[in-house]
Amino acid sequence: MKKALKERKDVDQSLTWDLSAIFATETAFEEAVSKVQGLVKEIEEEFKGKLNTVHMINSCLDKVKKAYELMTLAGSYTYLAVSVDQTNTENQARNMKLRNIMSNLQSRLSFVQSEIIEADENVLNDAIEASKENTHYLKQIKRNKKHALHPEAERVLSALSGTLESPFAIYNQAKLADLSFENFTVDGEEYPLSFVLFENGWEYETDTKVRRAAFNAFSTQLREYQNTIAATYQAQVQKEKTLASLRGFESVFDSLLHEQEVDEDLYNRQIDIIMEKLAPHMRKYVKLLQKIHQLDEMTFADLKLVVDPSYEPKISVEESKKYTFEALSVLGEDYLEMVKRSYDERWVDFVQNKGKSTGAFCASPYGSHPFILISWSERMREVFVLAHELGHAGHFYLAHQNQNIFDARPSMYFIEAPSTMNEMLMANYLMKTNDDPRFRRWVLSSMISRTYYHNFVTHLLEAAYQREVYKIIDEGGSVQAGKLNDLKKSVLEEFWGDTVKIIDGAELTWMRQLHYYKGLYPYTYSAGLTVATEVSKRVLKEGQPALEDWKNVLKAGGTKTPVELAKMAGVDITTEKPLVDTIEHIGNMIDEIIKLTEEIDGITL
Repeated sequence: MKKALKERKDVDQSLTWDLSAIFATETAFEEAVSKVQGLVKEIEEEFKGKLNTVHMINSCLDKVKKAYELMTLAGSYTYLAVSVDQTNTENQARNMKLRNIMSNLQSRLSFVQSEIIEADENVLNDAIEASKENTHYLKQIKRNKKHALHPEAERVLSALSGTLESPFAIYNQAKLADLSFENFTVDGEEYPLSFVLFENGWEYETDTKVRRAAFNAFSTQLREYQNTIAATYQAQVQKEKTLASLRGFESVFDSLLHEQEVDEDLYNRQIDIIMEKLAPHMRKYVKLLQKIHQLDEMTFADLKLVVDPSYEPKISVEESKKYTFEALSVLGEDYLEMVKRSYDERWVDFVQNKGKSTGAFCASPYGSHPFILISWSERMREVFVLAHELGHAGHFYLAHQNQNIFDARPSMYFIEAPSTMNEMLMANYLMKTNDDPRFRRWVLSSMISRTYYHNFVTHLLEAAYQREVYKIIDEGGSVQAGKLNDLKKSVLEEFWGDTVKIIDGAELTWMRQLHYYKGLYPYTYSAGLTVATEVSKRVLKEGQPALEDWKNVLKAGGTKTPVELAKMAGVDITTEKPLVDTIEHIGNMIDEIIKLTEEIDGITL
């Protein structure tokens, strides 16, 4: 029986991250906040109303960079403390207090962009030529010029930034602090339940009665909160629509994709082609799962089953080092050193505890090293999750070494390419270590059930659903729980057809994902993995030259558009070919899994 989650204070501290790398003491944190407040005051006094010459513009931006670095460090320090324990009221209060301070500082610094936007065009062009450090930032200001509001309006929006981010904070509070689950019972035995226990454990349970009972209990409790979460989500999407309209965008899609530096064709193509061309392959895969597990019918609660559950090795955090070190060493000594430091210096929070954020993420505050949150479940698949997050870490580790804070972060469209690339490298490595057919099938099925399912199915279906929500909002409508349930169910039914029974509770999966509070984020997982798949095939074919190109992409940070970054890696995302090739690659992997299953177990479709 799975154990109930521990309180944060009771977990093994050696497996938690060490936030003292950002600030060694609370006093150091408070001094940094005080320092940035003083710096903002200096910037106001020295530059406000005077950003009309090349010298003043670039001198101001050089100071603003320093302020942003301190603000990023302080914000990360308080947010990361909250993310591992949403029930800690002291950390919640500190984080909220800092958010209020940062909103005030951002409001006071809003004059910088407003004044630069209003500067004479020749002065702005000369400022771009005069400072390599500020060139990209100034070009972005020029790009955003036609969508800028009156300086006073920009100041007000900056002052309200903390309030405007409230839907995300409310969602996390509801999900991680307030939403609690009672134990569920199967054949007289009680089982504990929580968000993380369900998503990291019960969804993969091979006992059908227990797995389906867990899904039912989980969904029953989610449903109790559907109206609150729907209202929170409505506030989020309405905010995005209002801001898009204020800034003169024709639609919320135009506004959110403008930030990503891609057009609507790339966005729609990613969703439409996958919905049409990937679905047949995935239906074939779940039919295999149904046969392997001898299910009368395949339901939504059964989709996380694996091909060979008795084969997946258990693995400790310590044992994971061998795989991450060896798989990622192909990226060079400096990259491997980063991976080793992540263990030695406690960059990773591995433990499971009450109130901890679900899933996994990597935060990379400029001026410090990255921090990775994961809930280690002792399953081998966690190695892929860790490799994924180390991909984010390695990306920003290299970008921060080579770019200033203005230029370090690429478009959201590209953000998942480095992470998913590391999953591909892990698979490539594992394939070389063992030629046993059962092991090969395990690696292939891990890629399908985790890497591709997670990024090309789970997040893609989120994106298809999200697109329908924004269409309603763009047309002046609103969304409530019932409508969101209908939209989600419709998308699931379209993708799975009659292969999977979309049971009660499946429609509530929109409640489980925080990505909806980050704009058009969900589709970028499949976009990133499309690039990663094509680059990994290049690596297998060409070796070191392809890897060097990839490292140069990572070092480029946000200095280029997604199309330009992909081109650096040898992938042309202006056409549908990479996506179609990736779907074909997925289909070939599924066909090989089916063939191996027939050879190993005598099971045929």
